Amino acid sequence: MSTVIPGRTLPSISFAAADGADPRRYEHLSAMRLEDPSAVARAAAARRRHPGVRAGKQNFIVAADHPARGSLGVGPNPSAMADRRELLDRLQVALANPAVDGVLGSPDIMDDLLLLGALEGKLLFGSMNRGGLSGLVNELDDRFTGHTAAALQALGADGGKMLTRICLDDPATVATLEATARAIDSLAERKLIAMLEPFLSVRDKGSIRNDLSTDAVITSVAIASGLGSTSAYTWMKLPVVADMERVLAATTMPTVLLGGDPTGTQDDVFASWRAALALPGVQGLTVGRTLLYPRDGDVAGAVASAASLLKTATPQKASE
Repeated sequence: MSTVIPGRTLPSISFAAADGADPRRYEHLSAMRLEDPSAVARAAAARRRHPGVRAGKQNFIVAADHPARGSLGVGPNPSAMADRRELLDRLQVALANPAVDGVLGSPDIMDDLLLLGALEGKLLFGSMNRGGLSGLVNELDDRFTGHTAAALQALGADGGKMLTRICLDDPATVATLEATARAIDSLAERKLIAMLEPFLSVRDKGSIRNDLSTDAVITSVAIASGLGSTSAYTWMKLPVVADMERVLAATTMPTVLLGGDPTGTQDDVFASWRAALALPGVQGLTVGRTLLYPRDGDVAGAVASAASLLKTATPQKASE
């Protein structure tokens, strides 16, 4: 089986031989950006929209906004996501699976995928704050440098995602919280989803570390839930941690699970997702590196395995 990508046919089994791929396979994107930049807006306007989210059917969204924050590493490889052509290859393999409902991306990646026609019938979530660059001296001053609510509305997107890191000993946190609240309001005015990814973060030997203890995640949910003048359109994007029952009990908001950069085996990761997906309020997965860069190189296989964990139909009522 193979996946067709403009200019080449890409085997869907493994990326082990990606170095031998045609380096000109995405040259047409550069040409369109040079000669016809309005093609992005036309592609967005002509795109078929996703039919909409509903309770009982969990959604599967592939995340690809890490490079915009300077975070290119996956596992032991610090530059795994550096090759944009290979990233687009992997994204198209993932999006070709009909069980994948959509993508979460920064503007540059979203525009590429629109030009490739890879987002037909998909949910689109734009990445809004990418200013807290990985390793930056003021990393926690996470500015909104990506999609705006107005831009997402113009694209026909379904919502925007915000990384909300809360560090109690860093004065930049209050500015991030205020900017996040404004973004939530701006999205809600347009009836767009605000997908919040909150963490309690700490400084650890010169770097920023997210506290993934159960109590810390619950506290981050409590703080993030109160941001903005309305929570009507707010979702949570949360890590899978110990005692997820307590975490999910902390919110009534639809919640998607994030994958992060796991250190365990793929079987262990999928087992933790399966258990968490069975809990009330979980609307699906929003996962990137774990599936786009699996250790065995089989993107299609990793995506299919993750898709098999999701609820796909609304349960019938007892009276039916």
